Amino acid sequence: MTPVPLAVGHRGDPYRHRENTVASLRSALRRGADAVEFDVRLTRDGVPVLLHDDTLKRLWEHERPVRALSWEEVRGLTGGGVPSLTEALAATDGHRVMIDLPGSPGVRAVRRFMDAVREAGAADRVYYCAGAETMLAVRAADPDAEIALTWTTLAPPRPALLEAIRPRWLNYRFSLVDRPLAERVHRDGYLLSVWTPDTRRSMRRLLEAGVDSITTNRIDVLCATRASAAAPSPDRPGSTA
Repeated sequence: MTPVPLAVGHRGDPYRHRENTVASLRSALRRGADAVEFDVRLTRDGVPVLLHDDTLKRLWEHERPVRALSWEEVRGLTGGGVPSLTEALAATDGHRVMIDLPGSPGVRAVRRFMDAVREAGAADRVYYCAGAETMLAVRAADPDAEIALTWTTLAPPRPALLEAIRPRWLNYRFSLVDRPLAERVHRDGYLLSVWTPDTRRSMRRLLEAGVDSITTNRIDVLCATRASAAAPSPDRPGSTA
């Protein structure tokens, strides 16, 4: 178990900047994030770009799916606001990055994403998260990739699945997590990451449960809550008050 839970900026710092943009990623890191999480999809001409949804509608007011657009068309429609994976890795140089692979991208797309990470010299600081099917593709592409298997039910993953994927992390929706689940995950030899609590109350509960990483939209609140939880108090052993 990590001694201090990691603080991970969900799509950067989306309360201050549009999610999955370079400005959002840099803002999260400035505000104390240990790592940033972002989503990657593939354009028509095979360029990995940062986008969670399958279209540009929610963030950029364009209906067309990103898979139907070239990289140059994406740049034109968003005024350069959607970065490529290569640009995002350069902007986060020296920091940990969790790459989410939404939408069941398939083996070819997964290999393209991972090739871009290797070409950027970032393989040692990147880890990947998604459901079982996509993480099986990641493991097939790289036997050494660091994986956070996203899991959305209280029933534990099957041993055969865990053996095939070999994740380092189990990545749970925060509302499912309590201390007994955290203890089970650690007993089974995995680290526990959670997503995406945004209230101080939820963050404190998860810190008390013993999670290893918290991904949030409010990175400054998480960093402050984590610092407060770690600070000595009159009721804690070792306090000098």
